[in-house]
Amino acid sequence: MYKLLIADDHPLFREAIGRVIRDGFEDAVLLETQDLDSTLALTQQHEDLDLILLDLNMPGMNGLAGLIQLRNEAPTIPVVIISAEEEKQVILQAVTYGAVGFITKSSPREQMTKAIAQILDGNIYLPSDIIRASGNSSSRSTSRDEHTVTAQQLEMLTRKQLQVLEHMTRGESNKMIAYHLDIAETTVKAHVSAILRKLGVHNRVQAILSASDIDFSAYLRKH
Repeated sequence: MYKLLIADDHPLFREAIGRVIRDGFEDAVLLETQDLDSTLALTQQHEDLDLILLDLNMPGMNGLAGLIQLRNEAPTIPVVIISAEEEKQVILQAVTYGAVGFITKSSPREQMTKAIAQILDGNIYLPSDIIRASGNSSSRSTSRDEHTVTAQQLEMLTRKQLQVLEHMTRGESNKMIAYHLDIAETTVKAHVSAILRKLGVHNRVQAILSASDIDFSAYLRKH
């Protein structure tokens, strides 16, 4: 049974996301807050929370500063941002500052349910359509949060590792990748570890972000 906190200052949205969660996770216990102060206070009372769904724009947040404060004061509780914001750079920064995912409020109900399930399963969720979209060159060149993958590093990946990486950039969990590629989940985990090592990144999020603009079909044709 999961215990989740919906932290958002709009009652109608709290009600809507609550219905989405209950439809997907019937036994879930839901708590609600409407500003950062009450959210911080509640995390002290409920250290067993499985997930916080955090709005970036509720009172007290000051954007990503609120996320940083929450992560500092409740470091063991995973936080997913759920926001109307759809700027790629904001999403990248949120993950850099410790969020385990980013769900846009415009997402369809089914997609929200899958995203929450993926996060509760211990994976990262990112909106692949936004992450894979080409950002403007100036923001990309000035961002310190994105790791650039070289052609030489990509050439080091096997065909199967390229396929795994492609599915990772779509926001798929190891279980989903195993299903789509018809391989064991333990094999996927081994491929992910090899991918991180060969790309010179430290975690799954960095790998996804660094590979967001890759033309996988071109590289797969070479293998």
